[in-house]
Amino acid sequence: MSEKSQNTETNFGFTKIPTSEKQSRVRGVFDAVADRYDIMNDMMSVGLHRLWKNHMIRRLPLHAARKPMTMVDVAGGTGDIAFRALKSPAGRNGLLDVRLIDINAEMLRVGYANAQKQNLDHHIQASVGNAEALPLEDKSCDIYTIAFGIRNVTHRDAALKEAWRVLKPGGVFACLEFSHIPNASMMKAYDAYSFNLIPPMGRLVTGDAAPYKYLVESIRTFPAADDFATEVKEAGFERVRHERLSAGIVALHLGWRPL
Repeated sequence: MSEKSQNTETNFGFTKIPTSEKQSRVRGVFDAVADRYDIMNDMMSVGLHRLWKNHMIRRLPLHAARKPMTMVDVAGGTGDIAFRALKSPAGRNGLLDVRLIDINAEMLRVGYANAQKQNLDHHIQASVGNAEALPLEDKSCDIYTIAFGIRNVTHRDAALKEAWRVLKPGGVFACLEFSHIPNASMMKAYDAYSFNLIPPMGRLVTGDAAPYKYLVESIRTFPAADDFATEVKEAGFERVRHERLSAGIVALHLGWRPL
């Protein structure tokens, strides 16, 4: 049974709210932080997010491409993953078409400005869209990516089914997301950092701690890597695997739509 049919409430961080409210609340969070989102990513992760994203790109079939490919980056508003993909061999050789989709128009605004600065705005088609109902045709994409966005989706099962729907047979699903550190002592230390330092840091940079309190809580309510991998399998993907990065602070999940 899907999350939609089971629950009338869902998590918004540690708070239970009506399922119908989550999308608008998440939009409000990212409206509030859009202009400082990239700066806060650097501060919160001490720059590690750049290494994690680079690793994700290395795992995609972008380096030995021989034919044109279409990639969709979901919840990718500021463009970090899309830009990295366009700087790969496939992108530099003109073999990559990127669709950038985000539910938040403010994040896309920042992403488009970033694309202009890097002279990449002519290589990306950006549009507002919901991960649970993508504005894409069936079997239209070779690669689906989502980085640090799946935990903000109201119905993960619906988003995973959409990923499967839009991928061509043989297409790759790649999800980079915060996870749970297997070592209990390290997890305790990481929680102390996350809950005690990140919200005040957010207030200092953006003037508001509340969005970062939600973001920290949303990490803790997201499933452990093994459990999320099971959800990916249940959506129909094969050869599902995950890699823990930085001792398990984040996990990269990969899966393929069957041929």
